[in-house]
Amino acid sequence: MTTTLVPIESLSANKGAANNAAPDNTTPLSVSQLEEQLRRILPAPRILARPIDRIAFASDASLYRLIPQAVVQPINSSEVRKLFAFSREKRIPLTFRAGGTSLSGQAITDGILVDIGRNFRNATVEQDGQLLRVQPGLIGAQANAMLKKYASKIGPDPASITAARLGGILSNNASGMCCGVTQNAYHTLRSMTFMLPSGTEIDTAAPDADARFRHAEPALAEGLLKLKTQLEANTALASRIRSKYRMKNTTGYSLNAFLDYDTPVEIFSHLLIGAEGTLAFIAEAVLETVPDLPVKYTGLLLFPDIHAACESIAPLRDAGAAALELMDRASLSSVEDKPGIPPEIKQLSPTAAALLVEFQTANVNAVAENAAKAQAAVAGLKLLGEPMFTADPSKQDQLWNIRKGLFPSVGAVRASGTTVIIEDIAIPVAKLADAADDLIRLFAKHRYTNAIIFGHAKDGNLHFVITQGFNTEKETTQYRDFIDDVVELVVKKYDGALKAEHGTGRNMAPFVETEWGTEGYAVMQRLKTLADPHNLLNPGVIINPDPAAHMADLKRMPVVESEVDKCIECGYCEPKCPSRDLTLTPRQRIVVRREMQRLKDDHAQQQDFDALNADFPYMALDTCAVDGLCATACPVSIDTGKLTKRFRQLRHTAAANSIAVAISKNMGIVEFGARIALTAGQATQSVFGLGFMRGVTSLLNKVSRGLMDEPFWQWSAEMPYARRGKLPVRPAANAEAVYFPACISRMMGALPGEDRETSVMQALLNVADRAGVKLYVPNDIKGNCCGVPFSSKGFEAAHNHAVDHTVENFFRWSNGGALPIVVDTSPCTYGLRTARPHLTPENQARFDKLTIIDSVEFAHDRLLPTLPIRRKVNSVALHPVCSAVKMAIAPKLVKISNACAENVTVPRDAGCCAFAGDRGFLFEELTASAARTEAQQATAEGHDGYFSSSRTCEIGMTRATGKVYRSYLHLLDYASRP
Repeated sequence: MTTTLVPIESLSANKGAANNAAPDNTTPLSVSQLEEQLRRILPAPRILARPIDRIAFASDASLYRLIPQAVVQPINSSEVRKLFAFSREKRIPLTFRAGGTSLSGQAITDGILVDIGRNFRNATVEQDGQLLRVQPGLIGAQANAMLKKYASKIGPDPASITAARLGGILSNNASGMCCGVTQNAYHTLRSMTFMLPSGTEIDTAAPDADARFRHAEPALAEGLLKLKTQLEANTALASRIRSKYRMKNTTGYSLNAFLDYDTPVEIFSHLLIGAEGTLAFIAEAVLETVPDLPVKYTGLLLFPDIHAACESIAPLRDAGAAALELMDRASLSSVEDKPGIPPEIKQLSPTAAALLVEFQTANVNAVAENAAKAQAAVAGLKLLGEPMFTADPSKQDQLWNIRKGLFPSVGAVRASGTTVIIEDIAIPVAKLADAADDLIRLFAKHRYTNAIIFGHAKDGNLHFVITQGFNTEKETTQYRDFIDDVVELVVKKYDGALKAEHGTGRNMAPFVETEWGTEGYAVMQRLKTLADPHNLLNPGVIINPDPAAHMADLKRMPVVESEVDKCIECGYCEPKCPSRDLTLTPRQRIVVRREMQRLKDDHAQQQDFDALNADFPYMALDTCAVDGLCATACPVSIDTGKLTKRFRQLRHTAAANSIAVAISKNMGIVEFGARIALTAGQATQSVFGLGFMRGVTSLLNKVSRGLMDEPFWQWSAEMPYARRGKLPVRPAANAEAVYFPACISRMMGALPGEDRETSVMQALLNVADRAGVKLYVPNDIKGNCCGVPFSSKGFEAAHNHAVDHTVENFFRWSNGGALPIVVDTSPCTYGLRTARPHLTPENQARFDKLTIIDSVEFAHDRLLPTLPIRRKVNSVALHPVCSAVKMAIAPKLVKISNACAENVTVPRDAGCCAFAGDRGFLFEELTASAARTEAQQATAEGHDGYFSSSRTCEIGMTRATGKVYRSYLHLLDYASRP
């Protein structure tokens, strides 16, 4: 079976009928007609109907792909109710999407996609951390960050918690490594507010909730009670339901709700957990939290074979192990060459296996108790060598990195044109080893040579990862036959669950009846009809009569640029992206790029390609901050900014590249010119006003675009003054380090409203003097640049010249690398540290002898220990810049600030401000969008100061907050001033 490319503009608004929605007699709507009618419900900016928008939301983390007719972004329940009414009237399906990290195809549609991740992000901690009231758009990790100070967390702990949103966590009944079957969303739900497709909204916490539910939805309420009665009378089916939910199971609807609860409203609210958005919209939930146990004792146990490992599960579980992660030999082989992996792993036999074990307690004095439990539990196990237990957090991280690296390891070696598929099943623990052996045999039978098995062994939950292509009939047949065998194995041989925690979706919808039997499936069918009689809510998911539905709408993966070709479209990068609420995320940039390639490969109509290409420059390139934070969250370390730089480079003319090179060769003149421009701009603004200056730079923008196809800085109220006075010079004699003021420090001075007397350069020299540390500041620093401004714009030759020139001087100033180089602006430090690939061979050899240090590191490690702190301010807020995060020095910035202030706040959602060197001067809306949430959190309480480690990021945060952000060096200077 092959997939069919559907031209972007040919999809009619009633296409959802093909996905099992109820047939209709309405007139099909074109995309433009649909958009026009939706504007009666929502404002135009929250209706996304351009081809690029629809393609961007056509994929989730699964192997499926559907192009929505439109994407809408409601902000409240009232708008959702209107969307439900519109869906009924026009017979167009609705699908709600939160984070789009779903692995089974439940967050895509060819109807209207309702994006609730953009809004619905409110949450409130209640009863001293015992409860969390949360909307479905909040990310799981953000919820846990809110609960951290209460030593609590939400029960579900999926691996995707840093990207998955509560709507998906609830709707998929997600679990994870530790929560098991007792702390998942189903068992920690206190109450919820839901809305039915009819528009009825119920808050189950209200005293009269059940009465209101029965009154508003009598047929549904009565039908639920009838189903409950039928199930309770069917002792065999009731017993099977009880049995299946003693282990993880997300196949089909949560039938245990009929047995666990008595009133229609409680039954239905718990049926919504795991219903994958097919029955109602969850507008809010109140969750009971669980303790976040801080004291951990972690160990890696090696076994001669998987049977010995599985025989150890019960004694370790009974001893109190919170986590038991099983890894087969193939999975261990996939990571054995990674840094920090114990050398013993490489010596294991082909049959070996491992368990990663962790004991957790709340008592900080319980390390010995944990150790005693662990040692007693492993005493009789069939181990290979001594168990590797540790209470050291850094060593624990190394052990967990083994487990966390398994999925990425397969993704990193997959062939171009294939995707990575992770499946999860649940097997009774007593049969787990046999099932794993059978799976390995299936891998061999179906020629999956790099497949691996791992899983949450305590719960009998196995994950297996394969790489699969869907570009040929042979490939799709391979996958179909494999899944058929998996179903036979899991259901028929082991009576397990086809989906333990990833949800049924489209992937296992054809097999729900196979697992549950005719009677159980009939209950689910009846439930769907009662709640969604027109079958307009996420049709085709969970209940699907098509036996081949899992082979339809498969996602082809055309080969694209090497920078991003390994992307598995998981969405983990999205919360890190500064443009996520403005244009596209890294995943969406890649999805759109793949669609453009797919159109070319299939020789599609040129107009379809042109429609995407028209919006690609702004949506994908201009508003990408190229900050690289996406790579820190990506399982396969993809930096989408590298693709952006490639495309920016390709669109430059030869003349533009020549101008950029000329600028890089004359940075001394550029510095002088920039200072003159800033001085003139401030003077002009003081006479003619801000509007006049914005007009001037708007005119210059047109000139710049004509000459170099590059925008020009736009003037704003936060534009800094020029740096005052001469550059500082300090002799080399007895110096401990070379101080290199970044060109931004050499050009820009104080912001409006900031003290202009002490520059950043002088502040660092003042602090060094007080700490008794001599710094060498060369007299020929002018004209040297880190090259980052050129790199981010795609001017490769100019960037290479800039860093070559600077590294040559670094080598000379540092006496051949004898002295470290201290840089006062974190993005510049990072740019220089990562410049080696862009240097000439001669300069690479010089670079290898250099030590380049950010001023944050230098201040923390060398200055602070001998610096007299004479005063503290009460409270400060920090903005750790992206480069500081990537260099892992943000904690040092916090420690420096702790030495200077009684209270230090890093906003919970601190991230990239998207100023991105100078991007904030070019596209102000990008910084406004990126910094909005952090700005709200930073200004929620008054602080005595706001600090960072990059002048341009300080400008961006000043603009976002209305508070003047300064270099942390000013704080250190103030605190140590005599």
